[in-house]
Amino acid sequence: MKEIDQYHKWVEWSEEDQTYIGKCPDLITGIHGGDPVKLYGELCEVVEDIIRHFAAEGRTLPSPRIRPMQEVA
Repeated sequence: MKEIDQYHKWVEWSEEDQTYIGKCPDLITGIHGGDPVKLYGELCEVVEDIIRHFAAEGRTLPSPRIRPMQEVA
């Protein structure tokens, strides 16, 4: 599994901000934009940049804590 795939990423509409917000809470607070599909791609690029930055600095990435729900009881 790629490192980026360990981190949960999603895009949601913000009524308060009247824009889409892309989130990956384990690594960043979020980015925003008007097109949810384009925003998700940009979010993935930002997360990949963060992963590369941590590697270049010799730092350990934080453990993924936010996980998508995989099963509904």
